[in-house]
Amino acid sequence: MKLLSLLKELSLHPKNTEELKGLILQLAVEGKLTANWRQENPNISTQVDKLASAFKMTSEELSEHSLSIIELDIPKSWIKAKFSVVFDMKGGSQPPKSNFIDNPKEGYVQLYQIRDFGKKPQPVYVPVESVSKLCTTEDIMIGRYGASIGKVFYGKEGAYNVALVKLIWDNNILLQDFVYQMFSARIIQEFFQNCTRSAQAGFNKTDMGKLNITLPPLEEQKAIVEVVNTLFKEVEALEELTKERISLKEDFVTSALRRLTETDNTTHEWNYLQQQFSSFFTEKKNIKSLRETILQIAVKGKLTSKWREENPSVENASELLKRIESEKQQLIAEKKIRREKAFPNIEDDEKEFNLPNSWIWCRFQQIFDIRDGTHDSPKDSSETNSYPLITSKNFKEGNIDFDSARRISEADYLKVIYRSKVHTGDILFSMIGGNIGNQVEVGDYTEFAIKNVALFKHYNSDTIAKGFLSVFSKFIAMSLQSHAAGGAQPFVSLKFFRNLVLGLPPKEEQQAIVGKVNSLMALCDELEQEVDNSQTQVEQLMQSCLKEVFEEESN
Repeated sequence: MKLLSLLKELSLHPKNTEELKGLILQLAVEGKLTANWRQENPNISTQVDKLASAFKMTSEELSEHSLSIIELDIPKSWIKAKFSVVFDMKGGSQPPKSNFIDNPKEGYVQLYQIRDFGKKPQPVYVPVESVSKLCTTEDIMIGRYGASIGKVFYGKEGAYNVALVKLIWDNNILLQDFVYQMFSARIIQEFFQNCTRSAQAGFNKTDMGKLNITLPPLEEQKAIVEVVNTLFKEVEALEELTKERISLKEDFVTSALRRLTETDNTTHEWNYLQQQFSSFFTEKKNIKSLRETILQIAVKGKLTSKWREENPSVENASELLKRIESEKQQLIAEKKIRREKAFPNIEDDEKEFNLPNSWIWCRFQQIFDIRDGTHDSPKDSSETNSYPLITSKNFKEGNIDFDSARRISEADYLKVIYRSKVHTGDILFSMIGGNIGNQVEVGDYTEFAIKNVALFKHYNSDTIAKGFLSVFSKFIAMSLQSHAAGGAQPFVSLKFFRNLVLGLPPKEEQQAIVGKVNSLMALCDELEQEVDNSQTQVEQLMQSCLKEVFEEESN
């Protein structure tokens, strides 16, 4: 069978584990896991007389009942029946919370709730006389309401509340472990999710009466349970190997990237790292780390060390900084920007690495104009001359999604752009909320307003190399969460951005940095595409297995 022969390949991605288990259970309840067992045990079949007696039916009635259920395709030695023929169920009790205590006590019994079957149980105890529904370790319990509907649990010694039902059956015809596996199978789990009643209202006996059940011979149930347990152990072992493999790769990548950021011989370390791409950069998490390292070595000047050797006569960045300051003074005189307070001196402890000789330390605000959008809430407008109001919610994969943006009147638009007009090449940067650090570069279309996002602008677009602002803003975003303040609603102030310290390279080297970063990010894109292609192949393989399990075989 295709699924069983491809377990190792399918388990290469940890998220496939639960789906694999679901497929195994589905094969089990259809009798496909024990086809060989039936060939080796041809004389064992369901004892219809025994089942009919247990179900208080005649053998003929049971046979007719089984044949009337046409939805399931099962082995000839099995029987089909409605849930209500095979099982009964009992809902739990709900004593008043005033009866609850947190610790065991004589005369009290634990009241099991859904949470007590998870990793973080919170046991409570109630007086024995306050409950009428008890369960034991020989029972199977099913979640009845809400997000836990259909979840299957082995029973425990105590009472159970109304969020659970206990299944009742004849132990002479069904094994507990098989019942657990049966109700965990995909076909029955889908039944629970598709109950006609709402998930919040839960299911009742009428709902369960529509459920079809498959009944293998008792001896085959034992074989099914054994095969399922064996396959589960194999899947779990493969999952652990996959997790260990991923962990080892992450350790290697972390070590290699750390050496790349710390070494003075970046070229040697990069050449070594490139040789490992096909082996170690097969997870998106590692490729993300590679992107971050590229930005780190770029802003430190390590990405262009060879370029500087080949271009020793480039003008020092201190001259560039003087020109930027001169341009700012001209803009102040023209009243296009406000005069700003003197920047604090850059202290030694703010200089986190050694700069190349041709670079200079400066504050972010010294070379870029830092603003933000409106904090007001202009009213929506449906007028023909309305304008988009862009927030970080409209940032989609590095672009602005204008279709999802609110629109505001021309009057409100003019008020907003008076202090925060955007131009091509500006950077919009999310400074609040869970998507903090997301950013987009403004393209050719600039007729829009902004709200609650930072705006990074050039004083003169010809002074700084095109794309350098984007490189540095992406570097800022890497570790921005650690600087955010405000708890559940993190926030980074404009003051934080304005006082950021960065190394300013000469304009020619900025161009070289942008070119190298773009080239290496394109390489990362290719690596991610290879990961996607690999995942697609596994998903196609999984779909092929799903087709085998759920579609009728042509023969």
